[in-house]
Amino acid sequence: MIFPSMKLKLDLLPKYITYSCFIIVGRNDIPIYEAEVGSAAKREDAAQLHQFILHAALDVVQDLAWTTSAMFLKSVDRFNDLVVSVYVTAGHTRLMLLHDSRNEDGIKSFFQEVHELYIKILLNPLYLPGSRITSSHFDTKVRALARKYL
Repeated sequence: MIFPSMKLKLDLLPKYITYSCFIIVGRNDIPIYEAEVGSAAKREDAAQLHQFILHAALDVVQDLAWTTSAMFLKSVDRFNDLVVSVYVTAGHTRLMLLHDSRNEDGIKSFFQEVHELYIKILLNPLYLPGSRITSSHFDTKVRALARKYL
């Protein structure tokens, strides 16, 4: 029997720790932006593994991109409890997210808003398409969107 004074308040419990690694890959399979987002502690040894998982998923993404007209590919690859979700732009730039979340609507919204930010970068006459995105403003906005949606 649980006494009323001993009930747990769910809003006082810590939220689940999430992990997400976000990368933008250009047309030539070259990463142009990378960010580790989420509330999980960052481990340096895991960063290389996560990059490997994302790059391994590029082949699957390339095959799927030609078979569907959808821009948002929900779950293209899995590794243990991590899932790779992808958003393919009209210019065949891939926005890839390695995550442990099940929030598909939030992930789709994240991709759509990052795509808008990416278009703004492309419209900058000083940006050379396909080169690395080094803008601190872009990085800050992506991390804010990750906190909001992921």
